[in-house]
Amino acid sequence: MRQKLFSALAGIGIALGMGAIILVLEGRQPLDVYGALVALSLGDIDKLAITLKNAVPLVLTGLSASLAFASGPVNLGQPGQFLMGALAVTLIGISVDLPAPLMVPLLLAAAMLGGALWAGAAALLRHAFNMSEFIVTLMLNSVAELFTAWLITIGGPLAEAGALSPRSPAIAAGGRLGEIGPFNISIAVMALAAVAIGYVFYRTRAGYEWRIAGQNTLFARLGGCPVDRNFFIVMLASGALAGLAGGLLVMSGPYRFIRGIGANYAWDGVMIAVVANSALGATVLYGVFFAALQTGALGMELLTAVPSEFIQVLQAVIVLVSVAGRGYLSALLDRLTLRRLNRPSPNSS
Repeated sequence: MRQKLFSALAGIGIALGMGAIILVLEGRQPLDVYGALVALSLGDIDKLAITLKNAVPLVLTGLSASLAFASGPVNLGQPGQFLMGALAVTLIGISVDLPAPLMVPLLLAAAMLGGALWAGAAALLRHAFNMSEFIVTLMLNSVAELFTAWLITIGGPLAEAGALSPRSPAIAAGGRLGEIGPFNISIAVMALAAVAIGYVFYRTRAGYEWRIAGQNTLFARLGGCPVDRNFFIVMLASGALAGLAGGLLVMSGPYRFIRGIGANYAWDGVMIAVVANSALGATVLYGVFFAALQTGALGMELLTAVPSEFIQVLQAVIVLVSVAGRGYLSALLDRLTLRRLNRPSPNSS
């Protein structure tokens, strides 16, 4: 885990260095550009709060993908599971009106259930017909996108009456997440979810079985691990995290299902999981870092005249450096560790 985290940090550092070279070649001042980026995303508590709120869907969809990849299943259905979680929150939120202490947990459970059921459909098809979850989850993304778009199309069954654009009615006030100071409550929910899944994955027997299956399914099966049952559980947990991301987005604003609500959050989450090499801690780190880049991009363009597309280039460089250099960094760390262990003790004669 420490090695993966080091690779994540090294990838960020190298990518920032390469970005600085690009800026110099363009006649820009890297320190001014990066300074503006940091100031606009992390410069004060209000900007930090915005960055962390923007990180919520990235971190949760990234954890969804990382959990699956590290445990064996190839779940690429985060976009669809995200939408189904958001849809579940919307359906319950416009149908039920309860006080916030009851409404919020109900909607969070609905979000996780919506994502879990959508991922569970792929797991069930894998079990019943040996269909690849890789293909099925990808196909279900399109089904979820088209289905939810039809629901909120003007005149559709979930469309808000009189609305000029495709959207649902707003959820009840009791289900809307407010702020604690400048920080939206969705940030706390994200942190609790990350801690909970990290504890299960690294500190429990079930998590150990998941990690073993992710490294070698045959070894796990021969060792007595219930591989098929764990496959179902991991798919459900992975889908629940993606669904939670969609639900939190609705609950923290815009409080309704709108066209394009999924944006690229889920695919960015998958990219983050790949860059983090499926390490949960590194996934959280990269999720916050990418959120900071995206949050500060527009203001950076206004202050420094550097196009916001530079951030997309920087993200691409981070992906390339982190993935391509992963093997080299791991080998370098192994050599340094061996050299340290083989170093003669100062007290030896």
